[in-house]
Amino acid sequence: MSTANLDHLQPYYGDFHIHIGRAGNGQSVKISGSKNLTFEAIAKEAAERKGIHMIGIIDCHSPSVQADIEACLRDGVMQELAGGGIAYENTVILLGCELEVAIPELGACHVLVYLRTLADMKSFTLWMSRSMKNVQLSSQRLYVEPRSLQREVAERGGLLIPAHIFTPYKGLYGSMSDRMERVLDPSLIFAVELGLSADTSMAGLLSELDEFTFLTNSDAHSLSKIGREYNVLLLDHPSYDEFVMAIQRKKGRRVVRNYGLDPRLGKYHRTFCRSCGSVLEEHFNHSTPHRCPLCGSLNPVQGVLDRILSIADRREPVVPVHRPPYLVQVPLEFLPGLGKVTLKRLLAAFGSEMAILHQASEEELTRTAGAAIARHILMARRGTLQLSSGGGGVYGRITKPS
Repeated sequence: MSTANLDHLQPYYGDFHIHIGRAGNGQSVKISGSKNLTFEAIAKEAAERKGIHMIGIIDCHSPSVQADIEACLRDGVMQELAGGGIAYENTVILLGCELEVAIPELGACHVLVYLRTLADMKSFTLWMSRSMKNVQLSSQRLYVEPRSLQREVAERGGLLIPAHIFTPYKGLYGSMSDRMERVLDPSLIFAVELGLSADTSMAGLLSELDEFTFLTNSDAHSLSKIGREYNVLLLDHPSYDEFVMAIQRKKGRRVVRNYGLDPRLGKYHRTFCRSCGSVLEEHFNHSTPHRCPLCGSLNPVQGVLDRILSIADRREPVVPVHRPPYLVQVPLEFLPGLGKVTLKRLLAAFGSEMAILHQASEEELTRTAGAAIARHILMARRGTLQLSSGGGGVYGRITKPS
């Protein structure tokens, strides 16, 4: 395909894993999610504060959430698009859900499912309700063989994407298997979600991931976490159909950049001992992965990096030619010294967090927030902040620059 034929394609920001805390009627959806994470509040945050063009709102399988969506459509606040998805101001919402699937001898993992329309999602809910204890809640176990779920999603024109694949809690590789084919049919998988504690280079140690598109998503459980990881997609316009083409790398559509946390900031980057509370960054021994070298406990939680190293089939990472760059992203809320008042001033000046992170110049940032905060934002852009690794459910930390 010639370059001229792609001139109409433009870059768009996308975060495709955002949870709903509760529905408009007060019913809980994601138990661990913030109560202000409603369908409409997420759309408003993404469009007006974050400046994100496309979002995937997970938990749209919940009947009470579907009632909220119908109300937004009925009131004219949102509109369904001919190409799939729902429009709110300048942001397009993709309807998704997160499910837990299991194989008795291996364990369980989470997968993301995206469907084209609300009618498709309601039909999927009806199908799932026969094999799920509580279809109202998020991330529930679906008592269906994983490959049967894949076929059901494919027949509905949907996408199934393994979620946070390396995490020790419900990640396909992190808690279930060393090979995807033992759990899912790889021919029906087009993308995987890396998760907060891994990056492209780490995933490049596993050869079977070479063919897949990588997604970096926030897995947000609060409004402030939206966009802590995100993607840039090359599309004609934001819609479900365009998203599918980008995931499958068709007609020039593709993911052109992955913005993610430095993996050291992730909650599960390194192995953590639950007994002595130590992050075993320098002490972990891969030959005895189930014993803490500091206290001797048999109670460590294996970190993402250590898990990848234990199942890798390469000594050095390989990055396929189709793989976009992974750019280290430090969310504004992680920056030391950046308080709510200063952030509000920055948002008033530049319009959105995306503009602050990517577009504002050093001079503009200094004029608005002062030299110290401007320097921290620029260091975050350049990936030069000093970090300490996270583990065991605790985020890594940024060392305040001198």
